[in-house]
Amino acid sequence: MSTAVAEAPPAVAVNASPPPGPKVLPGFVQGMRMLLTEHRMLERYRARYGDVFAIAVWPFDPLVVVADPAEVRRIFTGDPAVMHAGEGNGILGPLVGPHSVLLLDEGEHLRRRKLLLPPFHGERMRVYGDVMRELAAAEVERWPAGEPFALLPAMQRVTLRIILRTVFGMQEGGGMDRLERDLTRLLRYSNAMMTPALQRDFAGRGPWARFKRARDEVDAQLFDEIAWRRAAGAGGDDILSMLLGATPDATDAELRDDLITLLVAGHETTATTMAWTLERLMRHPEILAHSREDGAYLDAAVREAQRVRPVITYVMRQITAPFRVGGYTAPAGATLGTSVTLMHRRADLYPEPHAFRPERFLGSKPDTYGWVPFGGGVRRCLGAAFAQYEMRQVLSTILERCDLRPDDPRPERHRRKMITFVPARGARAVMTPRA
Repeated sequence: MSTAVAEAPPAVAVNASPPPGPKVLPGFVQGMRMLLTEHRMLERYRARYGDVFAIAVWPFDPLVVVADPAEVRRIFTGDPAVMHAGEGNGILGPLVGPHSVLLLDEGEHLRRRKLLLPPFHGERMRVYGDVMRELAAAEVERWPAGEPFALLPAMQRVTLRIILRTVFGMQEGGGMDRLERDLTRLLRYSNAMMTPALQRDFAGRGPWARFKRARDEVDAQLFDEIAWRRAAGAGGDDILSMLLGATPDATDAELRDDLITLLVAGHETTATTMAWTLERLMRHPEILAHSREDGAYLDAAVREAQRVRPVITYVMRQITAPFRVGGYTAPAGATLGTSVTLMHRRADLYPEPHAFRPERFLGSKPDTYGWVPFGGGVRRCLGAAFAQYEMRQVLSTILERCDLRPDDPRPERHRRKMITFVPARGARAVMTPRA
């Protein structure tokens, strides 16, 4: 491997030494600290070391945290042969599989991405609008009037059913209900991927064993569905039909990894974003009322919720050659972690960054390298447009049909769930139907 430093020198002076960081601790110890206090640690380290610093945290050693928009631009537009996002996402491998677009790099990633992208854009995407509104309305009908309940599991039900309808063309009942149940169980056990000490099978017991059993149950259903579709040979508007038509030579294992990636990525993060959006709106009644009346303002409120309560805290790139970042040189093999949390809290980009102000996003698009909930460059989330469209349909339907207030006026804290951060109490609310 070449030892040449990747890309042209940045404008700042280059230091041959690696980025600064806290005293080196065992990766597992640092990892546990991050699991428990990540947001506070990041703020503290930026105050001490600046916008670029390095930490050792399993499975990344080092993880170079980057919170400078100029450096983020260089990372997102960097050479794909140097910036391996697939390797940076390796922690997801046990769930999504080796053929997942999330784990691929360079030419193979671009090839697979081009096959998956068309259903998530343009008119093809909009044919799903009626399904989204129908399922959102049905979910609201289930909510208890006048009694506290958690919005996060409600949003998870809606987004999962939307994905099952749009990816598989499934109708409620039978196979859809079983797959919904087993996927929910799989995601519940996926925290076992986050801690190496848990990735052991204790005679068929423990978190890792439960995770593997849940994964096997979901896989069996996905392979059955693929086999049935291949045998039926019928086309359709759902995404699985389009994949089978576009990739007739794809193996069942490749299709399985595509499907689980779409099911997981298109469900969990979107559901959590909507739960955070409603959690923020309930604590700002005037913003909630404005969002109910104005779709563009609702879109801005969603973007602002993504800014102040990001679901994913990093956008990862594992570098295959030394790379200049922030005036330092990150070594080959390091992981560059664009910090969504720190970027979204920059006072120079967002005055009073902790305030919830949707007006920031009215009349203009978010800054490409300062607002990064979907990542960026050739690795930007391929379902970003689909997710934004889905959130508009679901949230507007909810706001039209009911009034929501928090069951506790105190804002909800973050709670880690696998690689995401969710409302600690599930975004608890009290609902009153609208006449």
